[in-house]
Amino acid sequence: MIHGNSTNFKWQRVVIKVGSALIAPDRKGVSSRYLLGIAQFIVRCREMGIQVVLVSSGSVAAGAHLFPDVDKPSVSVKKAMAAAGQTEMIGIWNNLFDFATAQILMTHGDLRDRERYISVKNTIHTLLENGILPIINENDTVTTDKLRVGDNDNLSAMVAAASDADVLIICSDINGLYDKNPRTHSDAVLVPEIREISKNTYAMAGSEAGLLGTGGMRTKVEAAEKATSHGIDTFIINGFSETAFNQLLAGQNPGTHFFPVAKPMKELVHWMTYTSDAQGEVVVENDFEFDMDIQSELLTSEAIAEVRGQFTVGDTVLITKRDGTKLAKAVSNYSSCLLSFIADQDDDSFATDFQSNTGSIISPQNMAILNNKKF
Repeated sequence: MIHGNSTNFKWQRVVIKVGSALIAPDRKGVSSRYLLGIAQFIVRCREMGIQVVLVSSGSVAAGAHLFPDVDKPSVSVKKAMAAAGQTEMIGIWNNLFDFATAQILMTHGDLRDRERYISVKNTIHTLLENGILPIINENDTVTTDKLRVGDNDNLSAMVAAASDADVLIICSDINGLYDKNPRTHSDAVLVPEIREISKNTYAMAGSEAGLLGTGGMRTKVEAAEKATSHGIDTFIINGFSETAFNQLLAGQNPGTHFFPVAKPMKELVHWMTYTSDAQGEVVVENDFEFDMDIQSELLTSEAIAEVRGQFTVGDTVLITKRDGTKLAKAVSNYSSCLLSFIADQDDDSFATDFQSNTGSIISPQNMAILNNKKF
């Protein structure tokens, strides 16, 4: 465990996210220039009894130098770059450690499917229990837009939740979150603590992405929101600074510390809210009010005005009002085809009789209230 003077960090499991700028800073292949300090941090954590999961992006940047004649790579070329770069990247990580590592490549499809998510979760836990360092990256070689997380900041938050981590450390190329863009404003001030993520937090983050990676400060704040809602402390630090890692080990905050919420979401609700993708929509009328004490209102066909999209039994659906207000995400016990058929029946008794034999449309325990969040 880590004990510090200014902040009392007590960690048992850490997820650290490293991006393209640290992996391949010159786009001339993988470089150990900045990875040595990160590797030393991981080693010291393990020596202190802290388990570590490494989320390492950068396969495309790592493999780009193998395609010197390509100025504007197509999607297929980027996938080839990722395939070639991934071997270089995992190779250098292996060379930096004298203990076993394991490579896990995944897509959003692996995370949004509950059975596969549990499989990923169990694999990570088994590796950690056996002293093996999981090194995780999005599988850029095979992923499609439909199955893509899109950035490893958000992937790292999903991994932190699946790993039951205490803390998520996101490495950036600046010291943390500033009140304005420090690259364009000389008077920008580092924000050391964020107790609650708000619209103002996102406004400070802006929308600019890095040159080498797919994420920017905004995706890091998105990741922090995902992690803190699961009860996970989150730090954005300067990954180029070895001092920042030494400060963390000393129990000090070298960047921006996002504090976890007072009442973290339950595991299933968190997965449904932040990880599972809705495959369709169940629409209710605008005057519908969801009452947690009367959940049966949402479980009957009488409340349904329209069914949108195509989904099967077990898929996650979004429950919305006609005006677009998002009420909840839930696992559907019916396919879209069958649910549309039931909802279209003029005789309410048909739906009542049908459901009495087949069960509820949505089970209350498989529902997550969205609290007006944007997804």
